Amino acid sequence: MADDELSQLERELGLFLRRAHASASAMSRRVHPDLDASAYELLALISRTPGVRASDLAAYIGVGRGTMSRQLARLTGLGLVERVADPDDFRGQLLSLSDGGRAAFESALRARRDFLARALEDWGPDQIAVLTEQLGRLNRDLAAVWSTSDEAAAGA
Repeated sequence: MADDELSQLERELGLFLRRAHASASAMSRRVHPDLDASAYELLALISRTPGVRASDLAAYIGVGRGTMSRQLARLTGLGLVERVADPDDFRGQLLSLSDGGRAAFESALRARRDFLARALEDWGPDQIAVLTEQLGRLNRDLAAVWSTSDEAAAGA
């Protein structure tokens, strides 16, 4: 790949990530005014996989257990997430959204999907499918490189 192609990709990804962060911040605040941007995606993951363990969330996202523990403590303290003892491992806890957390998250999810629908209203279904496929591929490739990189080992 040519340097100018990588430069253009880096610029577009940078802008996309800034906008995605702003969107995640807004969505998190729709769930609860005291949440930060990372909370929305964490709530989304718990919503999609009720009964998930904190260690599995940490591994999936690529953060340490301490970071995950602090984030979950915040969500639990706000009444958005519930923890129950893991019947298969007395040390573990299984996570799910509370009723209030589910209602707030689903409201924010509807708003996010409405926003995406408006942004992509001129796109055809095939174009959206291609974008979705390519973003999935990019996420998988980035995860593979990140898991073997020096930056990941150094906690960057």
